[in-house]
Amino acid sequence: MHNRGLLKYKVHHLLFWMLVFGLWYYLRYQDYANGQQAFRVTLLKVADLAFMIYLTTYILIPRLLYRKQYFSFVFIFLFMIVASSIGKMYIIGQITDNPQLFSFTGNLKQRFYENVITHFFLVIGGAAIQLIFDYTKMQQRLAEVAKEKAETELNFLKSQINPHFLFNSLNAVYFLIHKDNTEARQSLHKFSEMLRYQLYEAGDDKIPIEKEIHYLKDYMDLQQLRKDEKYSVQFHCSPAVKGFTIEPLLLIPFVENAFKHISHHNDTSNYVKVNLGRENGRFHFSVENSTEKHVPSHSGRIGIGLPNVKRRLELLYPGKHELNIQETDHSYAVHLNLHLS
Repeated sequence: MHNRGLLKYKVHHLLFWMLVFGLWYYLRYQDYANGQQAFRVTLLKVADLAFMIYLTTYILIPRLLYRKQYFSFVFIFLFMIVASSIGKMYIIGQITDNPQLFSFTGNLKQRFYENVITHFFLVIGGAAIQLIFDYTKMQQRLAEVAKEKAETELNFLKSQINPHFLFNSLNAVYFLIHKDNTEARQSLHKFSEMLRYQLYEAGDDKIPIEKEIHYLKDYMDLQQLRKDEKYSVQFHCSPAVKGFTIEPLLLIPFVENAFKHISHHNDTSNYVKVNLGRENGRFHFSVENSTEKHVPSHSGRIGIGLPNVKRRLELLYPGKHELNIQETDHSYAVHLNLHLS
């Protein structure tokens, strides 16, 4: 579907520039000595205009204007227009055998107006259309994020009634457990801390990565209590993973999915491996679990957790994340990269 959409997008562009070429040729062919000369000059002008518009739209605007490097954008844009116009006049002079077009004599003011000024406004006009499209997409994305956030907050408020009761009950049960039963007390304490995190902290827009890691670690420790020596649970977090914020509860669905679908071999190891790292302005998160060949694919049993987190990534980290899922007969791995601001 993506390839078909991309092909349709390219065809639309090709048809548009063919239409521009046709109109330009029809309106100006009488200005040249013959049809072949008019064709070559028109093709040069249309190709040059298209190149300048695409260069401005897909390189200068995203890499300079949107990153607030205004001086660099204006300087490079103006230099590009002037250089392109001079080069175009030189080539047209060669095609039409008109040396005056690439000399510093003659009517410089008229040539400057007809080539540089006209070229400037044509490229600006083409780039302005892209800016309008980008602005419209941004507004749509903001509206989707706002709607998603409102629905999430509503569902969160609805789900708080019973967890509040459960949280208070856990605190009461904790003091009923005998002090010598350290493992039971620690497990209940971890579960209580996880519930506290969901109730009182996970409602924020962003959360320090340290708190999210602590929540993941508590969850994995509790899951490990349910497993015997046949199951290996590994958690590794680089010391560099600190000092930034992340969407709350963004990573836990991947870890939950790993424990939900872990293998149950008797003769080989069953494992869940979680790794977190940070390098070159990117946060790397991966989780891998062993699977069984005869068990149906994860893709048919993932419930709503993974689709929801994929949707959140699309809305909250547009163009700033890469999510790759690798599945074999014996393992299932998720690799997530987030571009940190």
